[in-house]
Amino acid sequence: MSQPPGRVRAFFTANFTTSFIYPLKGIWYFATHRYLHPLIRNRIIPLTLLSALVLVLLFMTIYLPLVAVMAIFHLSKGSAWANATSLVLGIGTLIVTVLFEALLVDKTQVDIFDAVMVAEGYETLVRTRRPVTEDIDEADPVRRLGVRERGATFAPFSFRQILEFILLLPLNFVPFVGIPLFLLATGYRAGPLVNWRYFAVKGFTKKERNDFVKSKQRRFEYMWYGVVYMILQLVPVLSMMFLLTSAAGSALWSVHLEQEQLHNGAVQEQDDLTADYTDDP
Repeated sequence: MSQPPGRVRAFFTANFTTSFIYPLKGIWYFATHRYLHPLIRNRIIPLTLLSALVLVLLFMTIYLPLVAVMAIFHLSKGSAWANATSLVLGIGTLIVTVLFEALLVDKTQVDIFDAVMVAEGYETLVRTRRPVTEDIDEADPVRRLGVRERGATFAPFSFRQILEFILLLPLNFVPFVGIPLFLLATGYRAGPLVNWRYFAVKGFTKKERNDFVKSKQRRFEYMWYGVVYMILQLVPVLSMMFLLTSAAGSALWSVHLEQEQLHNGAVQEQDDLTADYTDDP
């Protein structure tokens, strides 16, 4: 007997997600929407050079010793090289995050997120946190943005997250499964943090935010979103660029969430109307 369409849809919704695509969509969106480019023009070169310098120093000093240590425990020399590479890139990401991310790019990420939300027609949400001009003839969403609210953050600087990241780094010593486990564990924590600005413009309380993130469906959506985000953060040199494009991806994911909630509300309303209807005279 065939399953009702509603049950099939519910099964796929609960067990499959396209959330992992959105960090990649952010890269494409950023590249194809020129109004975003001025936001990073003066930052990307120095930030990229600083990121590259950190990685060069790490690979010159600790990479080969790590490979030698891992080779003792790994059956395959290839896995020792791969795990050592992942570990060094993870350490580099940690250093860049602590030194540069919160201090130099967080406000730019806020502007990118807000501009994309305005461009996609969700300026009402942005207005809960900052002014947006009414000039609909202005084609540049960035120019429509007013002054950021005091204390605006794209993602909170979390000592807990940094500590967890440090504690999870040794997973990279584990042969074969260590790198995937590291990405899954760090992605699980990173996903909601990358979407923090959305929770702010929605005006979620701490309880509402936790309930939203930890719901059965959203928990895994944010995990896979965070895994791809973390993979991009491990890309040498380009990680700082991806840090900024992730703000565009976060806004696109937020638009998806808004559209999904609107659709679900419409479906529920239609179901209620259908349930109330009878053919009784």
